[in-house]
Amino acid sequence: MEFWEEEIETMPREQLEAMQLDLIRKKVAEMYEVSEFFRGRMQSVGLTPEDIQSFEDFRKIPFMTKSDLRDNYPDGLFVRPYDELVRIHVSSGTTGRPTVVGYTRTDVDNWSNSLARGMTSLGMSSKDFVQNSHGYGLFTGGLGIHYGSELVGATVLPISTGNTSRQIQLLQDLPVSVLVGTPSYLFHIADVCDQTGVSIQKDTKLRRAIAGGEPWSESMRQKFQQRTGVKVFNCYGASEFYGPMFLECEAQDGLHVWADLCYMEILDDEGNPVPDGERGQIVVTMLKKEAFPLIRYKIGDISSLEWTRCSCGRTHPRLMRISGRSDDMLVVRGVNVFPSQIESVIGEFPELSPFYRITLTNPNYMDEMIVEVEFTEESLKEDTAQVNQFTRKVSSRLKDILNIKADVRLVLPGTLERFEGKAKHVVDNRNYD
Repeated sequence: MEFWEEEIETMPREQLEAMQLDLIRKKVAEMYEVSEFFRGRMQSVGLTPEDIQSFEDFRKIPFMTKSDLRDNYPDGLFVRPYDELVRIHVSSGTTGRPTVVGYTRTDVDNWSNSLARGMTSLGMSSKDFVQNSHGYGLFTGGLGIHYGSELVGATVLPISTGNTSRQIQLLQDLPVSVLVGTPSYLFHIADVCDQTGVSIQKDTKLRRAIAGGEPWSESMRQKFQQRTGVKVFNCYGASEFYGPMFLECEAQDGLHVWADLCYMEILDDEGNPVPDGERGQIVVTMLKKEAFPLIRYKIGDISSLEWTRCSCGRTHPRLMRISGRSDDMLVVRGVNVFPSQIESVIGEFPELSPFYRITLTNPNYMDEMIVEVEFTEESLKEDTAQVNQFTRKVSSRLKDILNIKADVRLVLPGTLERFEGKAKHVVDNRNYD
């Protein structure tokens, strides 16, 4: 197993946590001095930097949330002037005002280094050729992956999103060994390959892929890997952090969260830390971020951390698969429903593709949930009785998991809309007027 920075990546937990606490105390002191926003937050609960002597003390600092970022649009949370910045990224703003993130040169270097560590851990090197199908521009995915790939010495094809036929042509014509994109777009590329008679295993040199930008289930990953022969590694991050930051290693057993760059808490609904391995809300503190620091940022994702040494030899905590988001929870007839629950059920059935759509309506003010899912090409059924029987089977399984009934509608391959970036799975047509 190769390492990018072996001494840091294999440091014992006790040393990592001592390093984290030291970095936290320095960052809190710095932010108290330079950030009016952060100083006000600490003063609101009667804290000074000298009060932060332990992780328990640190947890007394109020959370940052997405609303804080939007309320301070565009640059109210920057703590460095523009003449010290080398880049700006802007989020899509699909849930409100966009988030504007600034980067110093050190920020860009730390971001690239985080990805270089992860890419090395999954087996990438200067021998690789990366086809980067993430969007370039304001979105962080394209440039983040680009800089990390270049840092490990890989050749990068900055193809960006879209023009799927050209993507496939270049996969065949060039020695592409790593493909990067959203999970839904990777599946779309595989579908088009099948439709046009292109075998990823025989007609390309593709052997690895990195998937990020949206959650997907483990069963979906297994389907893709078995179908294409390509091993897929999950990526996690957000523009607020830097962008995509943390990757799985060759073991595919959680994403390595570099403890010298990020202090990650997993908390229950009351804000208390949960034991290692238990699920809760992710709270992030960026330890070395200069232009746009994050202190106890509650991102809304739900997962768990494992601190046991990974089989690859790395000792930093591993973030396990994201199981949902606190802010994408749907309340249907008083029941909490996460799209990830529905996706996991779909993944249990080899007859179903990963493309689905959830539509919520409320005729006569009674919530109804419609789940449309595509059959795969191989499992199309002409017999109506078979289709009805299978539909009932999927409906029953969903009810077991969700505790409410969903109207399942199985549709032909290619029926549902494809997305080149993040997939949009939920359409809420409920009207309460």
